[in-house]
Amino acid sequence: MGATRRTLLTSPGAAAACGLVGAHDSPAAAGSGEPAADPVAPVVDPIALGPATDIPVGGGKVYSTAMAVVTQPVAGDFKAFTSTCTHWGCQVTEVENDQIICRCHGSRFSANGSVVLGPATLPLGPKAVTVKDGQITLG
Repeated sequence: MGATRRTLLTSPGAAAACGLVGAHDSPAAAGSGEPAADPVAPVVDPIALGPATDIPVGGGKVYSTAMAVVTQPVAGDFKAFTSTCTHWGCQVTEVENDQIICRCHGSRFSANGSVVLGPATLPLGPKAVTVKDGQITLG
């Protein structure tokens, strides 16, 4: 009897042909102590968003062009997240009463990105944000 489709797809040769074996092997990862660069990860330049005073304590602001939402849950503690809802990928539209709101299907997220009300079940993805000299920078 010949090889079954299951046998072929689970064989080491099939895994290598699909690029599943050794995909993250590199000299940097193999003992240098340095993490390997992810060849798929995009390089993102910092994006100036504007003054920190635009973000009220207990609130936030959606930056649709940067596809980000920035919140300030407590004074001086700025958080940033992707503005893409984890339910169906709609863009969140606003922050009110300390919640990030997606109007597509009613999902709500806390100012820390966690789900407050579904249908979304996963938190918003975090983004790097810094505040220097009163200016917010993403990335």
